[in-house]
Amino acid sequence: MNQSNKSAIDKIKDKELHRIAITCIIYNKDEKYLITKRSPFKKVQPNRWHVPGGGLTTDDYVHTRTTHKDTQWYGSLEKALKREIKEEVNVKIGKISYLLDLTFIRPDGIPVLVLSYYAPYMSGKVKLDEDTVEYKWATLAEVKKLDMIPGIEEEIEMVEKVLKEK
Repeated sequence: MNQSNKSAIDKIKDKELHRIAITCIIYNKDEKYLITKRSPFKKVQPNRWHVPGGGLTTDDYVHTRTTHKDTQWYGSLEKALKREIKEEVNVKIGKISYLLDLTFIRPDGIPVLVLSYYAPYMSGKVKLDEDTVEYKWATLAEVKKLDMIPGIEEEIEMVEKVLKEK
């Protein structure tokens, strides 16, 4: 473990709490992936390319009907992911499939659990929110030439492999 990681770990107040983020690799029938560029003002990974997504908040479920004995909500992650995609790029997606999870500790000491999914593009014209400055529909070869957030390129490779096997 390098000194930077140790320093970040030492800042964590509650070892059980994590920020939960959800991302989605959206692909179209032309075998291209929707990628977006983060604003230069973002705290984490400014000006880098990534895929749409964001964080799960309690608002994604507490103001909705419970689905089990008035104390639990099913489907909160999928609901949050669809909300984030709508807010960030304004498109609708099809069936969401799980890809993988990853964890990291942000520079400000907040531990993050990211759940990565993939889904087909269904409809909508891409319209970016204020935290996103650019988008592209890119092939895997094009993605490899961009300054991507670490790991995204590998995740897109995984999705491409899964789609070719179908």
